[in-house]
Amino acid sequence: MRFLVTALLGIVPACGADLVVAAASDLAPLTTALAKAFGPVRFTIASSGSLAHQIENGAPFDVYLSADENYVKELVAAGKIGADTVVIYARGRIAVWSPKFPVRSLEDLTKPEIKHVALANPEHAPYGAAARAALENSGVWTAIQPKIVYGENVRQAVQFAESGNADAALASWTLLKGRGTLIPANLYPPIRQAGGIVKSTSNAVAARNFLQFLISARGRTIFEENGLFEP
Repeated sequence: MRFLVTALLGIVPACGADLVVAAASDLAPLTTALAKAFGPVRFTIASSGSLAHQIENGAPFDVYLSADENYVKELVAAGKIGADTVVIYARGRIAVWSPKFPVRSLEDLTKPEIKHVALANPEHAPYGAAARAALENSGVWTAIQPKIVYGENVRQAVQFAESGNADAALASWTLLKGRGTLIPANLYPPIRQAGGIVKSTSNAVAARNFLQFLISARGRTIFEENGLFEP
């Protein structure tokens, strides 16, 4: 799904064309704030793995923002992302939430009233991989595995719970802040979120300005206000 987000305030990219940013699904709630603070940006939101695959196949993005630095490293190795442009812009956390039941821990997901638990597909969604690791490390994976329904990304996992197609969801804190419960960070590997400039871009100056903005004090404030943490 493509989001068109423009703004007239803040830093304006040094280019007439809108910057096209491929962004991980956990960043969906931040797109308006980021564009308002930076300038004209078009966001394509999907799972990190799906976006990486699109870049490998020549998708016309200027910047890639992944929820997992390993996807960025792979694209650097493939010659698709400039190694000298890579930044670690944030650290993510996962949370659990149920719209119907008091679910405040992974153990609560084993309760019989919780019939279905949604999470993003671990094969291409970093937050899905983190959720599975947390379930395994907390010792409840075997009990919960039959209940799991997979979304293509964390946004879809949350939508499953919102629509009643799942009783609970494990997703990013950016999507569950204010209604979910954070999962202890020691239960899953660190979610280091990285970005870089796609080598085929014709908008390199604006792309570099955007990445510098993300790691500036102003960018970090937006991340922290919306559920991301310092790298």
